[in-house]
Amino acid sequence: MGANSDWGQVISLRGAGERGRRGLARPCGSDRMEGMPDLRDRGSCPGGCRRGAMRYFLGLGSNLGDKRRNLERARRRLVKAGVTVLNTSSVYRTAPVDVTDQPWFANQVLEVRTDRTPQELLELAKAVEAGLGRWPAGEKGPRTIDIDILLAGDTVIDTPSLTIPHPRLAARNFVLVPLLEIAPGAMHPGLRKTVRELAQECPDRSAVLIDRTRSVARR
Repeated sequence: MGANSDWGQVISLRGAGERGRRGLARPCGSDRMEGMPDLRDRGSCPGGCRRGAMRYFLGLGSNLGDKRRNLERARRRLVKAGVTVLNTSSVYRTAPVDVTDQPWFANQVLEVRTDRTPQELLELAKAVEAGLGRWPAGEKGPRTIDIDILLAGDTVIDTPSLTIPHPRLAARNFVLVPLLEIAPGAMHPGLRKTVRELAQECPDRSAVLIDRTRSVARR
């Protein structure tokens, strides 16, 4: 599928990832040393351990309206809620996957720090989505904004409401390319592979383009 001259080149998964070299922070309640108290006994895990601020990687996506502006508005609302943004990937224009009869997406990954638990961060993400006008349109249908928790240190969570790492992280170009840009050495705690390794092995061949356009309107 072609792209007009306003869009950058197709990104190679093998060639990206030179900007960022930081790994992931330690998780809540994992790798506990013998004799030390298990914070998970406090009833807050999975998805709720409190051991100070954690680093997360969030995937943002939009394919309705002014897509770049939607990503920026989502980022600003997260910051307003107390989330610290440590690093941001470029914005990428990406082909829809699975449900292909819909507009292309704008995607971006944020590295953030917050003292919110994974479950609390999920609730904040859903509140931001709702505040920006997202409505139920099917899991893979068009959306004004989508905010997914990709990684949370080396925490592994599998509950009906939350799965971390994101269950499709290793199989999606539109997530791996921006994540590779800012954190090639980040570790997937379930697969025990770095983002760089996952990108090299990813079977997805959908198009991912650097977005060189600008938002139509700002406020």
